[in-house]
Amino acid sequence: MAKNVITAVINGQTITAEPGTTIMEAARAGGIHIPSLCYHPALESSGACRVCLVEAENSPKLLPSCTTPLAEGMVVFTHSPRALAARKAVVEMLLIRHPLDCFSCESNGRCELQDLAYELGIESSPFREEGDVATEHELDDTNPFFVRDMNKCILCGRCVRACDWQSGYHAIDFQNRGIHTTINPPIGKKLEESDCVFCGQCIQACPVGALVEKKARGQGRSWETKTVRTTCPYCGVGCQLDLHIKGDQITRVTGTPEGMPNRGRLCVKGRFGYDFIYSEERLTHPLIRERKGEFRSPEDTFRKASWDEALDLVASRLKEVMRTYGRNSVGGVSCARSLNEDSYSMQKLFRFAFRNHNIDHCARV
Repeated sequence: MAKNVITAVINGQTITAEPGTTIMEAARAGGIHIPSLCYHPALESSGACRVCLVEAENSPKLLPSCTTPLAEGMVVFTHSPRALAARKAVVEMLLIRHPLDCFSCESNGRCELQDLAYELGIESSPFREEGDVATEHELDDTNPFFVRDMNKCILCGRCVRACDWQSGYHAIDFQNRGIHTTINPPIGKKLEESDCVFCGQCIQACPVGALVEKKARGQGRSWETKTVRTTCPYCGVGCQLDLHIKGDQITRVTGTPEGMPNRGRLCVKGRFGYDFIYSEERLTHPLIRERKGEFRSPEDTFRKASWDEALDLVASRLKEVMRTYGRNSVGGVSCARSLNEDSYSMQKLFRFAFRNHNIDHCARV
């Protein structure tokens, strides 16, 4: 056995892992499921929800598996009666104030709290008193991109960590204390007045229905949509997107978790700016200008053309200009929405085919 490998037993299964690997990471790598609400593979673990508690031999207390490193010779039970009882109690506590409106919730079918309640056989909280109304907070739909329903927030902190560690901002944090704790911008500020850039990373990290894209509301359930991976068209970085599609309509956009180079991160344009594809003014085929006179005028018209005809026309005009005025008479500007590979091809076209260096990029200035 290699020196830098730890051997332990989880649910009777021998597990090997590198030093520093947590119990949860080692278990999931070995195909053993440990539920959690605050844990996210792209975020640093905080051990906030206590749903991932497990039992270990010779340990007097249950251990949070998302923050406890696996130790040599450790024997762990993820679903012992003691661990399940603690896990069930945590979820029942969360459901004291959490609305039980799963039928109409936008996150129905992709809610981690709903999945966990189903797994544990919980239908409602025994601590919930008759007449309790879980609508302490008003629905916040003041910003144009997403809706915040703090009644459904379980205070897992994933949105706070996503904003801080993934997006590099600290626009939101825990406010107040005890049962009055909420996640909000700095006290006295609205979200629009904070450091928030509306990238929506908090939405993607949220395990419940506390944060929902406005454009996704009523557009389709998770089981009605299919996921198609593509590349963001807004700049040359090449961020990977997952388009959630119902029929031929995009219902929402998320960052591809394992996609490079963004690793699940997106900016406000990449996540919310996809409406342009449905614009009636969008060009869907090449157009060739039909001039009414020697020079351009408002009376000119455009006719549809094939790609071959359009490209042949461009090539012939460029050759004509260079024959008349020389090779330095033409130049090109690469678009910032193009991929880096496209910009490379553009400069290569001018330097090798046109034999000049008249090439620039619109993002340079």
